[in-house]
Amino acid sequence: MDVTKNLSDKGKHDYALVQRAINDQDQRAYAELMERYRDSIYFMLLKMVNNTDDADDLTIEAFGKAFKRLGQYTPAFAFSTWLFKIASNNAIDYIRKKRIKALSLDQGYTNDDGDSIGFEVKDDRLDPEETFEKKQRVLKMREVVSNLKPRYRELVEMRYFQELSYEEISKELDIPLGTVKAQLFRAREFLYNLMKHTKETI
Repeated sequence: MDVTKNLSDKGKHDYALVQRAINDQDQRAYAELMERYRDSIYFMLLKMVNNTDDADDLTIEAFGKAFKRLGQYTPAFAFSTWLFKIASNNAIDYIRKKRIKALSLDQGYTNDDGDSIGFEVKDDRLDPEETFEKKQRVLKMREVVSNLKPRYRELVEMRYFQELSYEEISKELDIPLGTVKAQLFRAREFLYNLMKHTKETI
């Protein structure tokens, strides 16, 4: 029985890539899937969040989540449909969280039905054991990052440890903004592959 009979030629090609990625752990198959949909996912997310940095980060998250769940994909519908659903749902969650953070915690929030909702703010301070565990995770993360090539390592450190924007990194290193984004994207691909082998200890 041909499980791909309802798919277009494009959908059948995607399904073949998915099978190679799952069964053979073929990194080129993962890369091709990302290459085929990276731009369209990015522009969809950009429309949703209206911020290039956030759209970049959400694009990476979308592929990360999709690749983790690749075994759940079935050819009953196109891979692109499945991928876009994951990306849009992730973006909706992000938007909801961002909106809640922007609300006044003292005033609470009034929903569409006129009901007032208060926020219970928990103490975010870590106890000594949690503080130690967090420090250990940061050290482990830095150790993983240290395995990147120097130019990628510098970009990741500036973006995630120093929390600089893409524009600030571009100015700091005197390289085009597009180059910063492209190299960071590549760096995160390397990082993702490195993390697969160390995630149990992070």
